[in-house]
Amino acid sequence: MLEQKSLVPTESIGQSILLIRKQKVLLDSDLARLYGTSTKRLNQQVQRNIERFPEDFMFQLTIEEYSGLRIHNPKYDGSAGRGGRRYPPFAFTEHGAIMAAGLINTPIAIEVSIFVVRAFIRLRQVFQTHEELARKLDSLEKKYDTQFSAVFDAIRQLMEPPKPRKKQIGFHWDIQKKSKPKKNN
Repeated sequence: MLEQKSLVPTESIGQSILLIRKQKVLLDSDLARLYGTSTKRLNQQVQRNIERFPEDFMFQLTIEEYSGLRIHNPKYDGSAGRGGRRYPPFAFTEHGAIMAAGLINTPIAIEVSIFVVRAFIRLRQVFQTHEELARKLDSLEKKYDTQFSAVFDAIRQLMEPPKPRKKQIGFHWDIQKKSKPKKNN
């Protein structure tokens, strides 16, 4: 077994996991980097064993999905390096990533596949926690909505930007200043 120090930590794997088509996936380039191989070799192995990768294990991004991904994350731009990509990347789900590790069959791929599974599990737990918090907040809001409506209204008023005062341009005579009345002798 390889030492844990030499492997990629679960946190950095978690940063490579993307949410595409409502599925948590790793792109082929990230998976190849984690498994210590080239993207080309990974994709060749997958194409040679395509029957092992049904749609719930792996799918190819559409051009629109890939363009959106490249706009939001320069890491996936593709123009950096030798010529860039000629086609959209493949996205591997948790099961697809494990299947790909079996195809690459290097010691590092087998070890890293364990970390990939743990990263997917951790991400699933985080999503479940957020869903539970959202449900609790919704129930509290429904329960205490009438009691705290004044508080919510006050918060909304505080959140509104102040209305700008209109400045008058030019010479202004202060009407407030009154001269003293003259005394008649």
